[in-house]
Amino acid sequence: MGPNVVLVTGVSRFLGGHLAARLAANPAVERVLGVDTVQPGRDLLRRMGRTEFVRADIRNPLISKVISNARVDTVVHAAVNSHSAPGGRATMKEMNVIGTMQLLAACQQSPLVRKVVVRSTCAVYGSSSRDPAVFTEDIEPKDLPSSGYAKDAVEIEGYVRGFGRRRPDVDITTLRFSNLIGPRIDAVLTRYFSLPVVPTVLGFDARLQLLHSEDALAVLERATMAERPGVFNVAGAGVLMLSQAIRRAGRVAIPLPSITVSPLTQFFRSARLVDFSPEQLRYLNFGRVLDTTRLRGEFGFNPRWTTRQAFDDFVRGRGLRPVVDPETVMALERSAGDLLAKLR
Repeated sequence: MGPNVVLVTGVSRFLGGHLAARLAANPAVERVLGVDTVQPGRDLLRRMGRTEFVRADIRNPLISKVISNARVDTVVHAAVNSHSAPGGRATMKEMNVIGTMQLLAACQQSPLVRKVVVRSTCAVYGSSSRDPAVFTEDIEPKDLPSSGYAKDAVEIEGYVRGFGRRRPDVDITTLRFSNLIGPRIDAVLTRYFSLPVVPTVLGFDARLQLLHSEDALAVLERATMAERPGVFNVAGAGVLMLSQAIRRAGRVAIPLPSITVSPLTQFFRSARLVDFSPEQLRYLNFGRVLDTTRLRGEFGFNPRWTTRQAFDDFVRGRGLRPVVDPETVMALERSAGDLLAKLR
């Protein structure tokens, strides 16, 4: 049976707001409530149609009144934040972890809630030199994330499992998204590849697996509308090496010794160009690849974009132009080839 009254958190941001818009456009859904601490922008609010915006903080126990008074039966928690909040890391952790605890407590108290969908992240697997070639949903990470957004996600999933034990009658779907990319996504990775000169760590070339933002919306919508309980890795097919991605974006890679990376990332953070965190730096060193067999088989979803297609769509959509003219590079390569031929 499909949902009647759906509550979506984090609607002032891309995923939450556009998911609410999709659900509001579906006549099978009786009512859609969008919750956030700030009102969505004018354009996003218009797209959300008949969605009822509720200005509320999920860290506050009053969220239980919103759920009970509206007779919510399906909750989609899309408010997990991977960006630094205005109040810094402490505020970000409160929003992610404390907010999830209060939201789940409200769901536990409501006998009408029968489905919870949680947007999680593949960052729960961490990134290290000891990682397996491919992560399945059942593999335990070799090194648990110890800080930042990744650690928040590990704690959030722990609370979700605890909620599932207390309310076995509720269907819970946990979606571990790979890194999102697309023309409309503003994230650390998209800012990183938009830099004219891209710093990398000397001796490392990470394997990247990406998820197009439209595929992320589609899988969230399906999880909301259909009965698909379980934990699922969500990512586009195939991988890109970091060096390949930099070339496809027309950027110039600058390999640096690892000792110089930390001061450089502090400079980027202070200049508000890219807000690197330790776990993001590890990801750009070692990468991460997911097994999506369960997504395609049990969940019944095949992402429309492969990793390469999603990245190329981001490059086209952002209008990224090569820093160095490709014809100039080809001319230099031809000149070097002619010189080597003469030397022979």
